[in-house]
Amino acid sequence: MMSITIVGLGAGDLSQISFAAVNELKKDKKIYLRTDNHPIVEYLNIEYTSFDEYYDRLENFEEVYEAISEKIVEEGKKEDIIYAVPGHPRVAEKTVSLIEKYAKLENIELEIIASMSFIDAMYNYLGFDPSDGFTLIDAFEVRRKNLDSESNIIITQVYDRYIASNVKLKLMDYYDDEQDVWLVKSAGIKNLEYKKKVHLYDLDSIKNEFDHLTSLYIPKSDKKRFMDIEDLIEITKKLRSEDGCPWDKEQSHGSLKRYIVEEAYELVEAIEEDDIDGIIEELGDILYQVTIHSQIGIEEGYFDIYEVSNAISKKMIDRHAHVFDKENADNSLTWEEKKMIEKNETKITESIKRTVKSLPGLMKAEKIQDKAAKVGFDWDSIEPVFDKVLEEYNEFLVEYKNFDKQKMKNEFGDLLFSLVNLARFLKIDPEEAIQLTNHKFISRFEYVENAILESGKTFEDVDLNTMDIYWNEAKKIDVCK
Repeated sequence: MMSITIVGLGAGDLSQISFAAVNELKKDKKIYLRTDNHPIVEYLNIEYTSFDEYYDRLENFEEVYEAISEKIVEEGKKEDIIYAVPGHPRVAEKTVSLIEKYAKLENIELEIIASMSFIDAMYNYLGFDPSDGFTLIDAFEVRRKNLDSESNIIITQVYDRYIASNVKLKLMDYYDDEQDVWLVKSAGIKNLEYKKKVHLYDLDSIKNEFDHLTSLYIPKSDKKRFMDIEDLIEITKKLRSEDGCPWDKEQSHGSLKRYIVEEAYELVEAIEEDDIDGIIEELGDILYQVTIHSQIGIEEGYFDIYEVSNAISKKMIDRHAHVFDKENADNSLTWEEKKMIEKNETKITESIKRTVKSLPGLMKAEKIQDKAAKVGFDWDSIEPVFDKVLEEYNEFLVEYKNFDKQKMKNEFGDLLFSLVNLARFLKIDPEEAIQLTNHKFISRFEYVENAILESGKTFEDVDLNTMDIYWNEAKKIDVCK
């Protein structure tokens, strides 16, 4: 069986390459270097083949790593070879993981010989303990979700000012512009080590120099640009704790129902007014509703916000197969048909039931009236309220007979508003009342549909008189019970 030995060359100083690595490089095997742009190479007195020309010839690093890995495995099929990389083979060396994968497929034996990594050299040079927590990120994979202000961050492969500029822009989405960043070069190499503390906004300045041994170090910080969802989760947890807010502590899923509706309508209003600050604020209010419901879910032992996020993520992927799974997507189905299939719905009634669970539409009128009543703009008794309902009804009837569409609309709104006011006086929740009627309608409609289907027909096969007979049957047997 042929073999590939992957050797670490250490961080750059002779003292950092292992004895085992040096002995391996003395063997009579063909040696390949990912790059000879490494300080220790000139001291090793070895013959080798370098892949540096790949970096100039190919489009990006992904192509370079893929090509190097394929070449090494191809050569490893012919004879025992050595592949040497800077630092430790298991630290920030993508070619190693690729070679390992391909070698396994080709049944090639693989051996890893470690040396000191540049990360170890940085621990020592910068004077921090890795057990305090740190995150290692490739400069080409800096993403907001990978950043954590409570962890030390090391970013590798900051080869030039262009890369530094791209990294800066991504970091500025997470950190404050004046966040301290250490620019570190040649860590562990005697007489060449260099570190410089700069503000993040100045990272790609012409005053700063970069090369193939340059990394960035960002210490733990409290200079995040924005508080994020994790912060909000902790805030919500604190508000619900024993030492938290009395109002937040006493809330339940049921008591919070009306607030999520209110917040949604306030968001709609901000959108309609093109109020950007208002949109941000109202979206935040809705997000807090998500976190407090999720915190209640944790306390009751049923779910947390990560399960909520997982559920909506899976739903979006499933409903957007044309985006996430183009090869298997069925583009013949409408959005509504996809939802019916997803929910195992076979009848129109089931679809209607889902639709009418939408948010209520009368709460805004009730809130306006409550606010007006608090400043005394209200009747002292209920009799004038009934009179107002009759007055608005008669005004609507006049406009109906005149068939003035716009005035009809206005008077119908007035009528609804007066009915909401009547409900408020009687301490009837108008939203609950209309939902009861919605439920009653759906139940009776379902009875009608089932009766038609049981007769072997569809809606297209029967007239309104037949439907009305079934409807009256539903009323008589009170299918809503």
